[in-house]
Order: sequence, then C-alpha cells, then structure tokens
Amino acid sequence: MLAAAQRLRRSTDFAAAVRGGRRAGRGAVVVHLTVPATADPSTPTSPEPARDAGAEQPSAPTRAGFVVSKAVGNAVVRNRVRRRLRALVRERLAALPAGSTVVVRALPAAAEASYPRLAADLDAALAAARSPRARRAR
Repeated sequence: MLAAAQRLRRSTDFAAAVRGGRRAGRGAVVVHLTVPATADPSTPTSPEPARDAGAEQPSAPTRAGFVVSKAVGNAVVRNRVRRRLRALVRERLAALPAGSTVVVRALPAAAEASYPRLAADLDAALAAARSPRARRAR
C-alpha cells in the first residue's frame, strides 16, 4: 500500500498531472508524468538567506495515482489491475525525482496482461516519459 502522502486523491491533482505532464503509452499502460521544475542556475539570487538554514523544508514526496476505467473489465478485474499497478509503482517511486507526480492509466489490454508484462510496459512508459523529447524533422 502506498502511504497517504504518496497517493493522489483529488480530481484536481489528477487533472493537473494529466494536462501538464508528459504522456507516454506502452503496451497496456499510459503514464502521465509531471516533474517539478529545477532551480535554474542562471536566475539571480539574493545574497541574503531567505530563511534560517536550520529550518530547511523537506522536499515534496513523489505521488502516484491510478485510473482504471470500466473498459478494462468488471470490478474484480479492475481492482486486480489496480493492485498490480500499485505494487509496481511503489517499487519505482524512489527512482523518480522528488516532487514528481505520476498518473498510470490502464488500457483494456491490462486485464489480460501478466504481472511481468505490466512491469515491462510500466518501465518502458516511465523511461519514455522521463527522456527529453526529440524534435521531429519536417
């Protein structure tokens, strides 16, 4: 089970991740990944500290949400797919940058997919979503 701080629960959080994140679909899953913007070293900073160095704020946790629609199957099948995806994502959350948001959407093929195939599809989709996007030649 994912900790409460690692779960997406509000529809606005899901919408922000789906609309603002990078999308990559592989096999039986589609991944929407939102990575927080890193501090740009070229931006000017003040020589004065903004806050006491001892009161450093911890970074936001990486959060995950799951979308398994009725197109995947009945309630039993949907819950089985959701449990499998939750276990797979829990193992991979530490590899994502702190503060990232990931939404995993199961496609109807996920109902028939084996656990190793779901793992391979999830890994490929996460890798594609994290890689920089190449420009298409016209």
